Amino acid sequence: MSADTSPDTVPAPPGPPTSVSGWGRTAPTTARLLHPRSYEEAAAAVRACGARGAIARGLGRAYGDAAQNAGGAVLDMTGLDRIRTVDAEAGVVVCDAGVSLHRLMEVLLPLGWFVPVTPGTRYVTVGGAIGADVHGKNHHVSGSFARHVRELELLTADGTVRTVTPGSELFDATAGGMGLTGVILRATVQLLPVRTSLMAVDTERAVDLDDLMTRLQSGDHRYRYSVAWIDLLARGARTGRSVLTRGEHAPLDMLPPRARRTPLVFRPRRLPPAPAFLPEGLLGRASVSAFNELWYRRAPRHRTGELQRISTFFHPLDGVPHWNRVYGRGGFVQYQFVVGYGHEETLRAIVHRISRHGCPSFLAVLKRFGEADPGWLSFPLPGWTLALDIPANLPGLGALLDELDEEVAGAGGRVYLAKDARMRPEVVERMYPKLPRFRSLRRELDPEGVFRSDMSRRLGL
Repeated sequence: MSADTSPDTVPAPPGPPTSVSGWGRTAPTTARLLHPRSYEEAAAAVRACGARGAIARGLGRAYGDAAQNAGGAVLDMTGLDRIRTVDAEAGVVVCDAGVSLHRLMEVLLPLGWFVPVTPGTRYVTVGGAIGADVHGKNHHVSGSFARHVRELELLTADGTVRTVTPGSELFDATAGGMGLTGVILRATVQLLPVRTSLMAVDTERAVDLDDLMTRLQSGDHRYRYSVAWIDLLARGARTGRSVLTRGEHAPLDMLPPRARRTPLVFRPRRLPPAPAFLPEGLLGRASVSAFNELWYRRAPRHRTGELQRISTFFHPLDGVPHWNRVYGRGGFVQYQFVVGYGHEETLRAIVHRISRHGCPSFLAVLKRFGEADPGWLSFPLPGWTLALDIPANLPGLGALLDELDEEVAGAGGRVYLAKDARMRPEVVERMYPKLPRFRSLRRELDPEGVFRSDMSRRLGL
């Protein structure tokens, strides 16, 4: 297909310069926000973006500066939100890039289908899920999101729209390419069949990090989904104590009789939003330590077969709108890294180091990744991945994370670009060995640098 690039096609008028930030709210910058409502308007907006270029943006859940473009244009793609077709027999959906995973669940779950991969929030767009090549609790089984994309339509810098399929260089550069190869307009996605909208969940406690790693290694193959909450403030013999949660989509015969009447209903709970203004330091070491103690003690030592809503199992924080406000005006940094199997000592050393530093993180999770994904800048590789939220104003945080970057890179690991807001470019080159190929393809496709972001400038992508 090709977009209409005639002079009569004009972009939707931009509003006034707008402050744009990532979900972590650490480094807002000002850009012209455009709201295309059609493929033609998106093409016109790219043509008119000016010297500072343009970057596409979905629902703003990238934690750092990946969807910001200081002094340039930011294309809010949420207006392109049509579900084009659903093949309820084959489990294939064709939709615009601005459709959210939440919307897909609303439409597809009653038909017996679920998204193949979901991150910790369902409020991401399909375009964002491909651009960040998001992963979920099932990576060890299913890989990341782009592995389930059959094809996509990509608006490139010359104004044409290309049909891009897996196995091509352009697909591998776009999956995880953080929007820098072009604007994803539409995607065809293979879905996962389910019989109910509930999860059968097993929960157990691990007394320390080694106990947790042993349980994950020995038992993950029995589950589609697996994740562990980890207490990063615990020290001594308790360092790395955790609550391990694993699950499967519940079969129909596991539901109580009344629930079997509407087995595929999707009704996420929604709580009041977090207040707009919260005092700084609310999530300090003392309060987070108390929370972690309570959370660990309340978890069962061993429980099997608990029925949970999909929203409870996958997206507990989505029930609290604007939960990122709880960190105060200073915002927070989410740090996620992966190190390969065989580098468990690096993981142990980092966990002990974070614990000694007293990083007050109540959102820390450890998972295992399976086979690496084909995207040149895709994050997962076979190994251990740890993600944690840290208040941005924590003393010494910048130096600590720089040192952790070096440890991760030295072990052949990497930091997740979709959550990064502060890495140095020389470290990224060591973490992502296919970055030179990515840069070369970008120069070929986009010699004028139409597609840019604060992240691309900071890291030299």
